[in-house]
Amino acid sequence: MTEQHPIQPEPFEPVAETTQEILMQEAAERIKALEAELQETKDKWLRGQAEMANLRARTEREVKEARLYAVQKFAKDVVEAADNLKRGIDSLPKRNDSEPEIITKLRDGFEGIERSFVALLERNQITRSDPTGAPFDANFHQAMAEQETGEHPPGTVLQAWSQSWLLNGRLLRPAMVVVAKAPTAAKIDTTA
Repeated sequence: MTEQHPIQPEPFEPVAETTQEILMQEAAERIKALEAELQETKDKWLRGQAEMANLRARTEREVKEARLYAVQKFAKDVVEAADNLKRGIDSLPKRNDSEPEIITKLRDGFEGIERSFVALLERNQITRSDPTGAPFDANFHQAMAEQETGEHPPGTVLQAWSQSWLLNGRLLRPAMVVVAKAPTAAKIDTTA
């Protein structure tokens, strides 16, 4: 018979501690990964919330502007009618004591209609502005001519052929104006 050797146990290693350390390390890594994923999800959620708030604010602003300026095309047509009414009144002869009563009544009637019409426009945020005497502003005025003058500083609106019209503070139509410019120096005749 062969001789059997008893099985020699291998040297004892603290297997439980090594396995426990590995498990703890894996758990810690898993926790770190989950925390990173949680933070990434939080960041995405916060960005999404911010984007939604921005979208909501932008939409509210666009809706508000649409309400304010939806009538812009109509308002341009209406202010043209107001200007024509004003031109018609201005074309009537000047008041005098000897004019026929019918002319006086017509003028008074047209002036009353114009006042009522302009008041109606103003109630609906359509306003006009007479730029005469103000400095020229290319944002609100359209220069139709320049006129030499020493009485006013250059760039001053001398006359308004039409007034500027605004809808809720936004320009509907610029005023057509005559702007002051400095007088040119008188030519000296040197032939004498």
